[in-house]
Amino acid sequence: MLAYLIRRLFAAAVMLVVIVVVVFSIFFLVPKWAGVDIALSFVGKQADPAAVEGVREKLGLGDPIYSQVWEFFKGIFAGRTYSGGGDVIHCSAPCFGYSFHSEQAIWPVLTDRFPVTLELALGAAVLWLVFGLSAGVLSALKRGSLWDRGAMVVALSGVSLPIYFTGMLTMAIFVFGLKLFEGQYVPLSDSFTGWFGGMILPWITLAFLYAAMYARITRATMLEVLGEDYIRTARAKGLREQTVIGKHAMRSTMTPILTMLGMDLGALIGGAILTETTFSLPGLGQAVLNGIRTQDLPIILGVTLITSLAVLVANLVVDVLYAVIDPRVRLA
Repeated sequence: MLAYLIRRLFAAAVMLVVIVVVVFSIFFLVPKWAGVDIALSFVGKQADPAAVEGVREKLGLGDPIYSQVWEFFKGIFAGRTYSGGGDVIHCSAPCFGYSFHSEQAIWPVLTDRFPVTLELALGAAVLWLVFGLSAGVLSALKRGSLWDRGAMVVALSGVSLPIYFTGMLTMAIFVFGLKLFEGQYVPLSDSFTGWFGGMILPWITLAFLYAAMYARITRATMLEVLGEDYIRTARAKGLREQTVIGKHAMRSTMTPILTMLGMDLGALIGGAILTETTFSLPGLGQAVLNGIRTQDLPIILGVTLITSLAVLVANLVVDVLYAVIDPRVRLA
């Protein structure tokens, strides 16, 4: 197990380096090939040439790509100093870069916004697991029944409807129609009821989409597992149906569910742009969207690195849980 974890951590570190190099290549080499001056986009078209040159020197746009990547990683552990155009700016470790659009270090932005995205992802995951797994198991046990047909119709609707439509629909019903929630985000440290009221609709919006997919996968997997020999053996031994389903069938059913959860939860942390935009949540999705609009490479790099790390950690945890859920799986 220890050797497996060491190999996975080493592979994760290599993957993060590759991701950073790719992002650097996209946002530095591609504009250069297209004849676009990134420094000019930072200061504006009417800026003084000296100011443009100062920004270019601060960002290191004239340095080779390997030098820029090295300075980025060195700043994470040792901090970084930006100098050029007569100004000197020190970014303390961990330094994920410095935004010259907002004139602030990236790390405080990430620490302020990451909890909001994490709250959104974890809350939605709890909802979609509870309702998705429950609906899928019941549909498999009542195959062909009215419940099975109705649940699959709802699941198909959840997969088909886009997030922004579901989000606007929930706001129209629960905020403007029934007036049950205010629809505004409130930090958890300020008020639990305000925080819960502001997060419940984004949770429902995301959970509806993913619960539909999990219900369909759970139903298909459960039907396959119920036909296995060991399930028939467990029933022949006289075990209660609750024990057969809960202890034996569910453990095998959870293996593909865990695989999906690892990928979906990690990807959700970095891809909740539509939901955060619809409900005006100050998370990473909003930050990276603004960074793309303004070509703010430091914020894009910081968010990319954090979200990539979240995906890798989520998949590592899922791989370790395989051996806990299914005794047939062993990690060498």
